[in-house]
Amino acid sequence: MNQAKRAWLGLAALAGGSALWGGPWFAGSAQAAAPVYEVTHTEAEWKKLLTPNQFDVLRRAGTERPGTSPLNHEKRAGTFTCAGCALPLFSSSTKFESGTGWPSFWKPLDKAVVEETDSTLGMRRTEVLCHRCGGHLGHVFDDGPKPTGLRYCMNGVAMNFAPSAA
Repeated sequence: MNQAKRAWLGLAALAGGSALWGGPWFAGSAQAAAPVYEVTHTEAEWKKLLTPNQFDVLRRAGTERPGTSPLNHEKRAGTFTCAGCALPLFSSSTKFESGTGWPSFWKPLDKAVVEETDSTLGMRRTEVLCHRCGGHLGHVFDDGPKPTGLRYCMNGVAMNFAPSAA
């Protein structure tokens, strides 16, 4: 879930508590705290650090056009990292051709991603975020290959590739 969605949900929860209890300062009203990530920047700082497309995907939960990422064709051994904070996310050994137009993986690296429920667009999906900076990477679906049966459908623009040393 991106920061704008979290802020809106927090305001909605506060407004709901106000309506129910007669004021925003009712001591019993609870508001879910937004997660705090290890790497944080202001919006202006993110805009300086990222390309416009990276900013749209990582910080605004946008989606790149299918088939546009050079990472779709990446076949070398190595690691896919977050374009926002360089956290290693996926091993090339878990990448597979899903036919969707986005880089797909059947498993992230340990403690690399966070999964959140995404109810936008009138459907319920599982959003995948970078564990270190909270950047939106894509979504995970249950139609992938063995051994996990999962398809981590990632935006290529949200990642970089570091080839293994030969």
